[in-house]
Formats: sequence, C-alpha cells, structure tokens
Amino acid sequence: MNISDQGEETSIQNKLFDQWPDDYDQWFTTPLGLLIKQYESELLLELLKPQPGEQILDAGCGTGIFTLDLLSYGCRVTGIDISWPMLVRARRKAEGTPFQTVQSDILRLPFKNDLFDKTISVTAIEFIEDAKTALEELFRVTQRGGTIVLASLNRLSPWAERRKSKEDHPLFKKAIFRSPEELLSLVSIEGMTKTAIHFLKNEDLEKAQRIEQEGRAKGLNTGAFVAVRWVKP
Repeated sequence: MNISDQGEETSIQNKLFDQWPDDYDQWFTTPLGLLIKQYESELLLELLKPQPGEQILDAGCGTGIFTLDLLSYGCRVTGIDISWPMLVRARRKAEGTPFQTVQSDILRLPFKNDLFDKTISVTAIEFIEDAKTALEELFRVTQRGGTIVLASLNRLSPWAERRKSKEDHPLFKKAIFRSPEELLSLVSIEGMTKTAIHFLKNEDLEKAQRIEQEGRAKGLNTGAFVAVRWVKP
C-alpha cells in the first residue's frame, strides 16, 4: 500500500468511526453490555494497575468508555483518537477531570519520547494493518519501566468470526483480529496475556457469569477479549 492509498484508507476509516459513537455507547448500556464492560475493565485494570497522579496515554480512546475507569483512580489521562466526534463525546463525559484529547493516528503519535508513565490501547489495533509500528509508537512514548497494555478482539473466539461476517456495519469488514500469541509476537520482549468474555453473545446473564468464572479458573486463551501487558525495559 503506497502513501496515497494509506491516506485514503485513513480517511474512510475516520468517516466510519465518526458515525459510530451512539451505537458504541448504547451497546454498553444493555444488560449484557454492562456485564461485558465490567469483565473487560477488571482485566484492564488488573494488568495496567493505574496509580494516582500517573500520566497515562489512552490510545484510541473512542468515547471514553474505559478512560473514565483510569480517571477514577486519580490519573491524568491523554486520550487520542482519529475520530473527532468520538473525542468530543469522551471530553463531555470526562468534564471536570484531568483529561485532555488530541486527534491523532496511533502510527504517528505527536508526543516526545518517554512522556507517559503508562500506555493503554483498547480495541483499536484491529483497525491498524501495521500493528508493529503502532506498538513501536506506544513503546516510544512510554517511560522506561512503564507498562503498556494492548487489548483486542481475540481471533480464537467465535466473537471474531461473528464480527467479520456482520453485514450491518462496514467498520469490521477489514478488521484484523489476532490471537494472544500473534499479539505477543508484535513486540520482541516478553509479555503476558489474559483473556475475558468466555461466553457467547446470546447467553442469558446468569449462565454467562458461570461460564466466565469457569473460563477464568481454567486460564483459557479463547476469551473474546484479549489483553496483553509489556513493561518497557
């Protein structure tokens, strides 16, 4: 893909993301969406371990669904996203908190080296073909000894296949879903990975909770939500 093609692809993705804030937020207000948000947040916070006063980059923050969790720990958060409407929504939710937004592409972060204590990116890497460069950028702007957490939809889960086959939203037609091992291989240093959401979308809530507990107890790597943690040497 040449530079012209990359620019055109980014522009198309911008428009698709711009149309998504309402659907994205509404999903997390449904009973199943609330349960999924709880499990995903628990996993992210377990891996990132945010501390009061830390400066954290939320790369691909979207409408701030997970950003608010970081702010609740007393962190100072910078959120970036390629979609301006999503950033506007995130700013509105986080009004009165130490949260600032920058419209930017993860592949070209407008920050100096070693700026952030920790960096997190949730379900954005699926829409980036050059994932290694994206990770290089996340590492570049993170301080030595700082934590980088990356989360994605797991290729090993039936959720990924369902997303790729959906006809109602063109956003996922070119999405790249990766397995835990494939995500780990994007970085040359050792990392660790965990998954969550071991149930299917059509499960009732009580059964979903039982399945989730069983999946976590067994340490399954097939949960729909996969998160990877690295520490910058």
